[in-house]
Amino acid sequence: MKALNSVLWRDLWHLRGQVLAAALVVACGVAVQVSMHSAYVSLEAAKTNYYDTYRFADVFAQLKRAPESLADEIRALPGVAEVRTRVVADVTLDVPGLAEPATGRLVSIPERQGSMLNDMFLRRGRYIEASHPDEVLVSEVFANANRLDVGSKIGAILNGRWRELTVVGIALSPEYIYEVGQGMLFPDNRRFGALWMGREALAAAFSMEGAFNDVSLRLAHGAEQAEVIARLDHLLLRYGGLSAYGRADQLSNRFLTDELSEIEVSATFIPAIFMAVAVFLIYIILSRLVVMQRTQIGLLKAFGYGNARVGLHYLEFALVSVLAGLLPGVLLGAYLGGKMTNLYADYFHFPQMAIVISPAVLMWAVLVSLLAACAGAIAAVRRVAALAPAEAMRPESPARFRAGLMERSGVARWMSSSGRMILRNLARRPWKAVLSVVGIGMAVGLMMVARFVFGVVDHMMDVQFNRVERQDVTVLFHEPRAPAALYDIRQLPGVLRAEPFRAVPVRLRYAHRSKQVELTGLAADGQLHQIVDSNLNVVELPPEGLLLTRKLARTLGVAPGDSVTVEVLEGTRQVREVTVAGLSDELIGIGAYMDARALARLLGEDNLLSGAYLKTDPLHAEGLYARLKRMPAVSGVAIRGAMIQSVQEIIDRTFRSVSLIETLFAAIIVVGMVYNSVRIALSERGNELASLRVLGFTQREVVLLLLGEQALVTLCAIPVGLAIGYGMAAALVPLFDRELFRLPLVFDKMTFVYPVFATLISAILSALLVARRLRHLDLIAVLKTRE
Repeated sequence: MKALNSVLWRDLWHLRGQVLAAALVVACGVAVQVSMHSAYVSLEAAKTNYYDTYRFADVFAQLKRAPESLADEIRALPGVAEVRTRVVADVTLDVPGLAEPATGRLVSIPERQGSMLNDMFLRRGRYIEASHPDEVLVSEVFANANRLDVGSKIGAILNGRWRELTVVGIALSPEYIYEVGQGMLFPDNRRFGALWMGREALAAAFSMEGAFNDVSLRLAHGAEQAEVIARLDHLLLRYGGLSAYGRADQLSNRFLTDELSEIEVSATFIPAIFMAVAVFLIYIILSRLVVMQRTQIGLLKAFGYGNARVGLHYLEFALVSVLAGLLPGVLLGAYLGGKMTNLYADYFHFPQMAIVISPAVLMWAVLVSLLAACAGAIAAVRRVAALAPAEAMRPESPARFRAGLMERSGVARWMSSSGRMILRNLARRPWKAVLSVVGIGMAVGLMMVARFVFGVVDHMMDVQFNRVERQDVTVLFHEPRAPAALYDIRQLPGVLRAEPFRAVPVRLRYAHRSKQVELTGLAADGQLHQIVDSNLNVVELPPEGLLLTRKLARTLGVAPGDSVTVEVLEGTRQVREVTVAGLSDELIGIGAYMDARALARLLGEDNLLSGAYLKTDPLHAEGLYARLKRMPAVSGVAIRGAMIQSVQEIIDRTFRSVSLIETLFAAIIVVGMVYNSVRIALSERGNELASLRVLGFTQREVVLLLLGEQALVTLCAIPVGLAIGYGMAAALVPLFDRELFRLPLVFDKMTFVYPVFATLISAILSALLVARRLRHLDLIAVLKTRE
C-alpha cells in the first residue's frame, strides 16, 4: 500500500498542471453553488425573522374614509385576531439638497410607543412625542440617500398647507423592505420614502379626526384568508374600499417574494449548469489521464495488485484532484455568499442580516464533486483493468489506416504533409475529438450564458426608458382632476409637451381567474408613453376595448376577442364587460390600457385625468421642480433621468456584480478545459512527436502538428459552444417570467464576442505553454518504452 501511495503522489506531481486545472473547475462550480444558495437562504431567514418579530400583517386594505367605530366591527369578523387602523397619505416633499420634488408616504403611528402590527425598528434617534405634532420618523434608506439625520428639517405640503417636519428618528418597517411607491417598479430612494407621524397630528392635517383610510389585520391561526377578505370588502364597500388583499399581494412583500424566487432559480439552475459542466470536464480529464497509464496498470497487476485495488488507486487520484478544489471552492463560496448578501442588503432593508450557509448545500456540493471524481475514474479504469497484465503492459495496437474521403476526393494532394497528418489523426480517434469539442463547447456555452445577462439588462433598459417611457417627468394628482388641470400643467416653466393619462384601479375577471391591476387610459395621439410589441414596433391603441400585456393575458387565460369583466374599484364601482382588443409585449411589469376617451365613456366621466407625462426643457428644470414642490394638487413626481440613474445603480450593484463573478468563473473553466486538452494531447502523443523529431522533423513542424490539431478542435468547439450557450439561455428565460420583469431571448454582439475571445486567448496561452515544453522535450527519455 505504501508503494502505491508513493506512485500516487509521484503521478500527482508529474500531472500537477492538469490536476490544478481540474481543481479550478471544481472550485468554480462549488463556489457558485455555495455563494448563490447562501445568499438565498440568508435573505429568506432574514425575511422570516423580520416578519415574525415585527408582526407583519396578513391582510391590508385602503379606503376613502371610515369612522373609527368600524374597527370594532372588523375585529368581530371570524378569523380576525388583531386590527390596526391608520391614516396614510402621499405628499410632496422639499428635501434639503434635492432639487427635484420627492414623494413621501406619511403613515400614522400612535403618539405613545407600544407593540403594534407592522411595528418599527428604530435604528437611531427617538420615538415621536405627542406634544410636538411636526415630529416624524424617516425610513433609513430615504434618510441615507438624502443624508438626513436626527434633527433634519423636511418641507411638506399636507392637504394644501405647507409644513416643516422635524426628523427625530431613523426607522425600518416590514412594510417597506422594498421601498417603492404606487406604480413604481424600481426604488428611487432619493425621491420616495416612508415617514411616520403621530396619528392625531396626521389626522388633523387631513381632516381625518376619528376616522381612518387604511387598515391592517392579523389573522387567527387556521383562519381562511379569502373568506376574511370577502367579509372585510363587504364592510368597507360603502366607505370607498379599494378591495382588500393578502400579504402575498402587498407591494413590498410581492417584490421581495418575486426577487427571492428569482434568486432561488439562479441558486438552483445556474450552479447546476456549472456543476454539470464541471462533472463533464472532470470525466474527460480523468478518463483520458487514466487511459494514458495503461502500461502502469499492467505492471501493478503483474505485481499482484487486484482490479479493485488498482481501481481504488486511480479513484484516490481522482478524489485528490477533486478535493484540491473542493475546500477552496467552499471557502470562496462562503466569502462570495457574504458579499452577495451584502449587495442584496442594499436592495432590501432588514434590521439585521447574517450570512447563513446551509449544511445541506455543503453536503450536496461535496457529494456532486465526489460523484464526478468516481465517474471519471471508474469509467476509465474499468476498460483497462479488464485486460490481462501482459496485454495491458503491451502498447496499444496502432490504429488501422485506410484511404478516406480526403484521399479519395483528391483533396489530400493540395495539402501539406503536416495538414494531412493532423486530419488523419483526428479521423482515426473521432470520439476523443468529439469529447474535446463538446467539453470546450460546454465551457464556451457557460461563459456565453453568463455574458447573456449583461446584454439582456441593457436591452430591457433601452426598451423601457427609450421606447416605452419617453417622458422626462411624470406628475401624479391626489384626486382625478378636470381636463382644465392639463392647461395649468402646460403653463409650468420648461414644459414643452404635456399628455394626460387616467389611471384607475380595477379587477379583471375571466372565468375563475382574476387580477387586480391599474387600468391606464392614454391619449390616442400620445408620443411620450408608448406601447410596443416584441419587435419594438409601436402598438396603436384600439378605439374600443382593452390592450393587455401578454403576461397579464396569460395570467387571466385570455386572448384577443375574449370578453373580460372589468370591476372598477373606485367611485361608483361600475362593472362592465370589455373585449380584449390586442396584446403588447412590455418586459417590465403588467398592465392594461385603453384609449382615454373610451375609458372615460366606460367610467361615465368627463375626461378626468390622474396625471400627466411631460416633455421638458432641461434649462428650466430647476424652476419647474420648484413650482411642482408647492402645488397642493400634486401627490408625486417621477423624474425619468433620476429613475434611470437609480435603476442603473441597483443593476450595477447587484445584477452585474453577480453576472461578473459568473463570467469570471466561466472563463476559468474555459482556460482549464483548453489547457487540459492541449496538455493531455501532448502526453498522449509524446512518443510519436519525439519519433518525428528523430526522423528529421524540425521543432517548428512538430509544434505545428500538435497545436494545429488542437487549434482545429478549438475552432470546431466554438460554434458548438455558441449553440450550447443559446440553448442554455433559452432554457433560462422561462424561469424568469415574473410579473416584475421578464427576460427576453435577445443577444448583443458582445454575448458572442466575449466567449469566442476568451476561448481563443485561452488556446493561445495554452499553446505557448505547451510549445515551451516541446522545446525542452527529452527525446531519449520519451522514446524509452517497456517492451
